[in-house]
Amino acid sequence: MRNFFVVLGGMGTLATESFVRVLDRMTGAHRDQDFLDYVVFNHATVPDRTEFILGRSKDDPFPYLAEDVRQATAMGASFMVMACNTAHQILPRLQALTPVPILDMPQATIDWADRHYPAKTHPRMGYMGTEGSRHAAIYQGPADSAGYQLVDPDQALQNRVSALIYDDVKEGRLDRDRYLGVLNAFLKDYHCDSVLLGCTELSVLNEAYPMPQLPIVDSQAVLAEVTLARARALRDRNDSDPSAAGR
Repeated sequence: MRNFFVVLGGMGTLATESFVRVLDRMTGAHRDQDFLDYVVFNHATVPDRTEFILGRSKDDPFPYLAEDVRQATAMGASFMVMACNTAHQILPRLQALTPVPILDMPQATIDWADRHYPAKTHPRMGYMGTEGSRHAAIYQGPADSAGYQLVDPDQALQNRVSALIYDDVKEGRLDRDRYLGVLNAFLKDYHCDSVLLGCTELSVLNEAYPMPQLPIVDSQAVLAEVTLARARALRDRNDSDPSAAGR
């Protein structure tokens, strides 16, 4: 197989499954050959990223993901995507291990938001994510550069966000009312102009209960769009120039 990409997944597995489903639907395929060529590393035993970032665990996820990156590079992947927001805290260290591009989900997400809900008209962006991603401030730089005020929840609301991630989605339970209640807390109580789903478990809820009437910025859906565009560009280039395969 040539001209394929690798999904660094399993963080968690249901979120990775959601990413693949969303990506496959976006292709608009009418036959087998219309789908993309990719390999999924469902590395479910990667240690919890938030627990390590917050110092509650000494089990570092970096060596696990570093091995995945090395294997994907050796396989000849054209690029990689990492279906976990919190893991992007170590994206620079992982990218340093390989010449193969690893797509930057936080940056791509803010770029998408800038096109659809620009800071000039939607300055307050509520942030829903893990406590680890908040502590690591993985979205702060891109959001600041684009002119957004990233609005963090207080601890009580963060507990509700964390419950959606860990108690609901990671345990296989999806509750529309609980999800909508948290969205409304950001939009109404915190007066946010948009809400960023900065955890792929939250994207599972958005896939199950799409609410296009609300100004939601879904990081995993954005990553799927960027992945699709890059994969199609590579396929088109290699179809027109077979000697470009693998470059």
